[in-house]
Amino acid sequence: MNISIVTTRSLSLRRRHRQRGVVAIEFALVFLFGMLPLLLLTLAGVLIFAAKQSLTLAASNGARAALHYSASADGNLIDACSTALQSMNWLFALSNNGTSTPAACTGSSISNAIASIDVTTQGCTAASGATCVKVTTRYDYDNSPLILGTGKLYGWLMNKPLESIAVIQVYNTQGS
Repeated sequence: MNISIVTTRSLSLRRRHRQRGVVAIEFALVFLFGMLPLLLLTLAGVLIFAAKQSLTLAASNGARAALHYSASADGNLIDACSTALQSMNWLFALSNNGTSTPAACTGSSISNAIASIDVTTQGCTAASGATCVKVTTRYDYDNSPLILGTGKLYGWLMNKPLESIAVIQVYNTQGS
C-alpha cells in the first residue's frame, strides 16, 4: 500500500515536470492570435476616428477662414483652402505615395490621389445677397489605409471615402 502511494506521487511529479513552460507557450499563442489582432483593429479604429475629426476640423476652419475680408472673391477661397490644408496636412503627408506633400493652395482646391480639399461658392437659396462657401474635405481610406491591411478589412464598413462638408453664408456688405 505504501509503494502505490509513492509511485502515484512520483508519477504526478514527473507529469508536472514535463508540463513546465506549456502555460507560457499557450499565453504566447493566445496573445499572438487573439489579443494582437484585436489591439490592431482598435488602433485602426482610433486612427479612422482621428482622420474623420481632422477632416471635420479642416472643413469648419476652412469655412471660417472664408469669412475674412479679401480684396477679391478668389482670395477668400484660397484662404479657406490654405486653412483647411493646415488642419489636414498630416493626412496629405501619409497619403502622398511618393509624391510631395502640397505646401500651399494656389487655387480654391488641392488634391492628390488620396486626399482632397475643394472650396466652391454658390448662391444661397435662403438669404438674398449672400454667397454660400462650401468647403469639402475627403480622404480615401480604402486606397490608403493608415495601418496596412485594414483598408480591405474596414472596406465593408466604409464603402466610400471619408468626407466632411462645411457651408457658411458670406454677406458682402462692403461699401454699403
